[in-house]
Amino acid sequence: MSATAERIFSDACDVCSTTHLVLIPSYNPGPKVFDTVREARRRWHPVWVVVDGSTDGTAAQLEAMAREDDGLRVVVLPRNGGKGAAVLHGADLAAAAGYTHVLTMDSDGQHPAALIPDFMRASGHAPDTMVLGRPVFDRSAPLERVLFRKLSNGMTDLETLWAGIGDSLYGFRVYPVEPLRRVMRESRAMRRFDFDPEVAVRLCWRGVKPIQIAAPVRYFRADEGGVSHFRYVRDNWLLLRMHLRLVGGFVIRLPQLLERRHAQRQTRATP
Repeated sequence: MSATAERIFSDACDVCSTTHLVLIPSYNPGPKVFDTVREARRRWHPVWVVVDGSTDGTAAQLEAMAREDDGLRVVVLPRNGGKGAAVLHGADLAAAAGYTHVLTMDSDGQHPAALIPDFMRASGHAPDTMVLGRPVFDRSAPLERVLFRKLSNGMTDLETLWAGIGDSLYGFRVYPVEPLRRVMRESRAMRRFDFDPEVAVRLCWRGVKPIQIAAPVRYFRADEGGVSHFRYVRDNWLLLRMHLRLVGGFVIRLPQLLERRHAQRQTRATP
């Protein structure tokens, strides 16, 4: 890395980056969002929050936090468009401001803010890749959620010829901004719960290599302040439609993917 990159990806918790920012989409997250933002700010500068049409009063409090913190920016959208739409809006603003990478994390406290510097450092060493969290579940993880994501992960492996996405639904990730914006502009999908798996598959199709880093995930109970917007029938139906769409795209791209895989194997085999 260059001297500038080394300075950006130092071990200091108050690191200030001109290329990488933390992007937190937020929709009615409850009070956990304030701890999430504070923990992210302890480890990175800047942190941006895109409030996706929240109606729980958190937007005003986040804006108050931003007025006291020049490393925090809060963007409030007038209506809920979905996680993917919020990320795309933030990515567009990031590109306009000259940022090249965004780390996305959920606002509800499930993702490990302590690992932000590690993920950013990995991205700094390999800026053409996407750095994907590989979740480590504890006892708080609902069994049915874990089982459903295994099915989705199996489909994602097939759709990318086992390119190495790992967990398709874990949203603690670093994306290169321009490839992210391009794949999202090509489709009207990827705007809601389907964002995380589909965008990873489509970035793989574009040749953006995934790097996996293990990261814990915690599911908070309602009495701990946990808020979930996941709906089993609605969101699993959305995932099913998404995978049918991706399988069709995979079949069309299969010769290209096989050729790329062969070229990669040849490259690894060459002394």
